[in-house]
Amino acid sequence: MNQISPANSTALPQTKSEKKKKKYDYRRYSPLLVMMIPGLLYLLINNYLPMFGVVIAFKEINFAKGIFGSDWAGLKNFEYLFKTSDAFIITRNTILYNLLFLGLGTILSLCVAILLNEIKQKVFLRTYQAIISMPHLISWVIISYLVYGFLSVENGLINRTILPMLGIEEGIMWYAEAKFWPVILTFVDQWKGVGYGSIVYFAALLGINEDYYEAARIDGANRLKQIIYITLPIVTPVILMMALLQLGRVFYSDFGLFYQVTLNSGALFETTATIDTYVFNGLMGSGNMGMSAAAGLYQSVVGFVLVITVNYLVRRKNKESALF
Repeated sequence: MNQISPANSTALPQTKSEKKKKKYDYRRYSPLLVMMIPGLLYLLINNYLPMFGVVIAFKEINFAKGIFGSDWAGLKNFEYLFKTSDAFIITRNTILYNLLFLGLGTILSLCVAILLNEIKQKVFLRTYQAIISMPHLISWVIISYLVYGFLSVENGLINRTILPMLGIEEGIMWYAEAKFWPVILTFVDQWKGVGYGSIVYFAALLGINEDYYEAARIDGANRLKQIIYITLPIVTPVILMMALLQLGRVFYSDFGLFYQVTLNSGALFETTATIDTYVFNGLMGSGNMGMSAAAGLYQSVVGFVLVITVNYLVRRKNKESALF
C-alpha cells in the first residue's frame, strides 16, 4: 500500500482552499462580469463576426449564388490595387498624410495638454476643454460645408474678404488647385482632432507628483526645463502607447476628410486621393465587393504587421513603454 508523504498530505487541503478562493473571487466580481457582457457582445458582433467576411476578398461575388457559393477568384481582387497606374499615388498619399497627422497631432496635443495643465482655475479649465473638444463632435458633413464657406470661388470668405484685404483681387479656384490641399487637409484634421487628443495627455499630466516640480523650482529650474526634464520623460510611455495604436491605421485614411471635405473633386486627385477614397470610387463604379474586401484586408494586415514590429522594437529598448 502506497504511503502518503507529508508533502502530499498538505497539498490536498491547499488545492481545496485555492478552489474555494477562486469561487469566492468569482462571486465577488460577478456584478462586474455581468456589466461586461453588453460590451463583450458588441465587440463580438461588431468586430469578430464580420471577420468571416474575409473570404469575400478571394471570391468573385455573385449575389445569386451567395458568398460561400460564389466562384473563387484567388488574388485577382488584389490586382486592382497593385496593378493600377494610380497605386503609387494613393499609397504615397495615404502613408504620408497619416505620418504627418500622427507626428504633428502628437506634438500639438501634448502642447495643448501642457497649456491646460497650467490653468489652475477650474471654471476656465472646463471652459477651455469644452471649446477645444467641440470640433471633434462635429460631423464631417458639417465641416465640409464650413470649409466650402471659406473656399467657395464666388462667395467664399477667403476670396471675397481676406484676399482683397491683402491686395489680391483675383480669386483662387481652391477646388481646382491641388497644390493647396496638403496644407488645407492638415489644418482641418488638426483643428478637429487636437483638442480631443489632448485629453489623454492631460490626464497623464494630472498624475505627475507636484513634488517633482517643487524640487525643480528650488534647484532653480525654469518652466521650460521642468517640461523637458520632468514632464516629457514621465509622459513618454503614454506618447508611445498612443503612437503605437495609431500606427495600426497608417494605411487607413479618414474618409470624411478626404472625400467630403474635398468634395471628391477629380482635379485634386494627385494630392487628395487615398486608398479608401480610390476603392470607394471604384466600388461605386463597378460594384465589385471583392475588390473592396481585398483592400480592407490588405490595410488590416499591413497595420497589424506595423504594430507588431514597432512594438517589438520598443519592447527591446524599454519593456514598460511597450503596448504588450
